[in-house]
Amino acid sequence: MQPSDTAGASADNAEGAAPPRALSFDRAAARYAAARPGYPPALFDAVEELAGRPLRGARTVDVGAGTGIATRLLHDRGARVLAVEPGPGMAGQFRRTLPHIPVVRGDGNRLPLAAATADLITYAQSWHWTDPAPAAAEALRVLRPGGALALWWNASDHSVPWIAEQDVRLRRFLGADTSAHGSPDPSPGLPPAFGQVHRRVPWARTVSLDTHLANLSTHSAFLVLGDEAARRFLDEEHERLSELFPDGTVEESYVVELVVAVRR
Repeated sequence: MQPSDTAGASADNAEGAAPPRALSFDRAAARYAAARPGYPPALFDAVEELAGRPLRGARTVDVGAGTGIATRLLHDRGARVLAVEPGPGMAGQFRRTLPHIPVVRGDGNRLPLAAATADLITYAQSWHWTDPAPAAAEALRVLRPGGALALWWNASDHSVPWIAEQDVRLRRFLGADTSAHGSPDPSPGLPPAFGQVHRRVPWARTVSLDTHLANLSTHSAFLVLGDEAARRFLDEEHERLSELFPDGTVEESYVVELVVAVRR
């Protein structure tokens, strides 16, 4: 893959057009890298199936790569990955964690890449930070014919009672329409030039209570709050969950919502 001549792809100087809330992650980049969940192997199996090609050898652009959680897993499956990230703090953490994988500054609304150079474009937890119309147009421009756009979100599984109860507390604290459990974009806004398929992939991870709370604290809804307000809620949550999980271990249950759209 080659950067375009016109899209301003300097790894250090390109200015992302991401909204300020999207850039709030910069202040918690190290915590984000340490506490956020990854993704199960079954997700990448599904991406390969729905995209109609293996990840091994695929020229892949991971947009909104953050600290590289999905990028690393794509690379481990053999994809030839270039990461695109708007936030300087997140990109810096990415470089420290994954120095062998290239990352450039930019965002999905104006990809810093030449036309028809990618087999796969991925958005892990990041499509909702784009403007869907220009981001879809950019994906069409950068994908080769038959290439695929894969969007996915880790959403907490609210069929698990303690998770559903926590979601109620989060929405009460953060606002009725806001949680820190993650949720898919209900309308990706992709044009007819893409054929779309949806897949749900359940999975779980077991972590310490401290890691669970650190994960919550890295969501933008918390990062835009004052530190004192966020700390107060998380302290109360620690006390409540310590009674529910006295051994200090929490099983977080997720459903990855995956949309794969192949360029016709």
